[in-house]
Amino acid sequence: MSIFQRRLASSTYALMKSFERRLKKLINLIDDIQAGRLNLDQLAAQQRRLDSVQDVREEKAADDEESQDGREENEVSEDLALGGVVAFTLAELESERFQVEKLLQLSRQVFEVGEESKFEKLRDILQDPRYQSEKIIIFTEHRDTLNFLARRFESLGFTGMVAQIHGGMNFDERDEQVEFFRLPAAEGGARILVATDAAGEGINLQFCWLMVNYDIPWNPARLEQRLGRIHRYGQQHDPVIILNLVAGKTREGRVLKILLEKLERIRKELGSDKVFDVIGRLFRGVSLREYLEQAVTEDGVEETEKLIEGTLTKEQVEAIKEREHILFGEGGDVLRRLVYLKEKIDQETYLRLLPGYILRFLEKAVPFMNIGIEGDPDNIFFLVAQKPGALDPLWPVLENYPPAQRHRFTVYRPRNRGEAIFLHPGEPFFEQFCSLLRARYGREALKGGVFLDPTVQEPYLFHLALIEIDRRPDPAFPQFSQREDLEYRLAGLKQYETGYLEECPVEHLLLLKGARFFPSGAAKLATAAQDLRELAKAFALEHIAWPLVEKRRQSLQQSLPEREDFLRRGYDYQEAELAAARARLADKIRAGDLQAKAELTRIKERQKALTAERQRAMDVLHREPELIAPAGVTFLAHALIVPETSPEEKKKYDAAIEAMAVKVSWAYEDALGARVKDVSTPELARSAGLSDYPGFDLLSRRLAGEEIAIEVKGRARVGEIEISENEWARACNLREKYWLYVVYDCASSTPRLLRIQDPFGKLLFRAKGGVVIDERNIWEAAEMGILT
Repeated sequence: MSIFQRRLASSTYALMKSFERRLKKLINLIDDIQAGRLNLDQLAAQQRRLDSVQDVREEKAADDEESQDGREENEVSEDLALGGVVAFTLAELESERFQVEKLLQLSRQVFEVGEESKFEKLRDILQDPRYQSEKIIIFTEHRDTLNFLARRFESLGFTGMVAQIHGGMNFDERDEQVEFFRLPAAEGGARILVATDAAGEGINLQFCWLMVNYDIPWNPARLEQRLGRIHRYGQQHDPVIILNLVAGKTREGRVLKILLEKLERIRKELGSDKVFDVIGRLFRGVSLREYLEQAVTEDGVEETEKLIEGTLTKEQVEAIKEREHILFGEGGDVLRRLVYLKEKIDQETYLRLLPGYILRFLEKAVPFMNIGIEGDPDNIFFLVAQKPGALDPLWPVLENYPPAQRHRFTVYRPRNRGEAIFLHPGEPFFEQFCSLLRARYGREALKGGVFLDPTVQEPYLFHLALIEIDRRPDPAFPQFSQREDLEYRLAGLKQYETGYLEECPVEHLLLLKGARFFPSGAAKLATAAQDLRELAKAFALEHIAWPLVEKRRQSLQQSLPEREDFLRRGYDYQEAELAAARARLADKIRAGDLQAKAELTRIKERQKALTAERQRAMDVLHREPELIAPAGVTFLAHALIVPETSPEEKKKYDAAIEAMAVKVSWAYEDALGARVKDVSTPELARSAGLSDYPGFDLLSRRLAGEEIAIEVKGRARVGEIEISENEWARACNLREKYWLYVVYDCASSTPRLLRIQDPFGKLLFRAKGGVVIDERNIWEAAEMGILT
């Protein structure tokens, strides 16, 4: 119901489109049941899966959404939710279809009248002499409403003056629309920008000071983010005007109107706009959705009004402001977003590091398949057969791509989707290539290899294992007649000669170098490898597989009452329907209708059978968790790891650690949108216009134009670092513009970045020249935005 509530509050057009989608899904369900493609048990199972569908608008802030194939994440989840039903019979589905058809007809009639009070109010704003020459931003939750507004504006004569941004656009398209809106109207720029919430990530619109909320998000964090698009640092105009269009005579509208009026009263009492910066925190733990759903009755509206009055107070805003001042100092408005930014930057950093791993894998793997790489590996490259027929096994997959794309590959996300095949995990061509490689060389991996680890003093075994969790079959239950795979998990295991085992990253071997010899000191461990392997399998079952099983069982047990209730209501509906049919047939028999006797007998038998079916269905729910179990542990690869003894190789290893630290630091800055230059060698420094030894490794120009110097230090694990005299002097000269980036755990697959601004002031000022800093001081001085 909340979908229709939200869309009704947004626009008649949005409501109409949701009815159209709902009707289409009902028609498809009815057709599937009538054609025998779907029975009622399958329908119930299908609906149970929908319980896991997220309400994205409720559970995520707009900046956390991801677009999927040109659709906003909230649109995908809403479309799934519109496929949900509570009906358990064909008759009930038909009844709902009839009701939805009536509602759709009514919404079309209202829409075709062409009068929408909110839009008329918006037109008044556009024609207000105070705003006629100003740019205006209009936010809506729904792309349907965005399309409606854009068409209406064009009909009012604003053709060529309306920019649009929604979450289905790629970043280039969004940037084009922002620039179109930024351009002065006299130079052909747009006067109006219509945008959805999910469109605004990373977009600053401080050059505009007039904003209209065509609808109000139920998630307070989304409302706060809308306001932040223009009401943030860099905004030069005072005041910033934000207009909220709310149908105050509706029950939901009354609740939103009360909320907004209360916020405005607090703003005036405080004499500050701070209240608009803390909306999300004011409502933490409070569900506006529950308030608005409660408002469907008059009593509910009154109760909600009381709750809002008690939830929103001036004192609460002041308390939040004071707490953030204590935690973050004067930079609270920026620093309070560090937790969110850290998560986003982690994701962006991963995306920027991933292409390097994919490219490295391809460069090493394709020769084994008699394939070569031509072109530019850092841009567009081509795969060519080194022997006749080498590419033949890949052609069945390649034929699914457009002809112009089939021979062009990249490991980076292309700006134009049709430009090349973007190779990454999950991409069909990449998966097929990996599958062929495994089929050809999987046995070699099981035979094992020898690798060198510069960080250890004793040899150990590494096992790469695939752990499977399944639901076992149970012949007593037709629903469980077949085994079903539930989960796969890759795990890396380290095993020492003593038998000690520990889990480690599956990428562990990527960090090591292959050995060209078999060291005699590892012979004993290699001889015992077969027996130790069984211990490793038992460890994986006990410490990895069974915890996964328990987690799944607990999840099913926790949702059991809800699923039982769902099932119970379904059978209650059927029993009520049969009871009504039995009563009607009894009346017919009393009236002398002899043919009704046979039908009554059938109904009685169906009632008896339904009782047994209900019990069997309940038994299925209780039996399912018991059938979840480990399906086994399959080893995919083994390796013997021995200590590195060559001093020269240890030096190379140290260089690799530093290179990894620079790569992680670069990726972090790149994720922020900065332009980064490597100046770590004399040649690179000179090309950047610096002296041969500038005293730092990276030069980063941030989006705001600020330029910072970054000295990078990497460690295989955790430890002290040393600052040279040259670095000490440059840190002293640059102070706040000099950053120390320390990357720990470079010898693992999860390096940790610690960032220290002005290390001279925080760590070095007492020293005279070069200095050694221990890890405790580094952790204490690091920024809150630590990347792990």
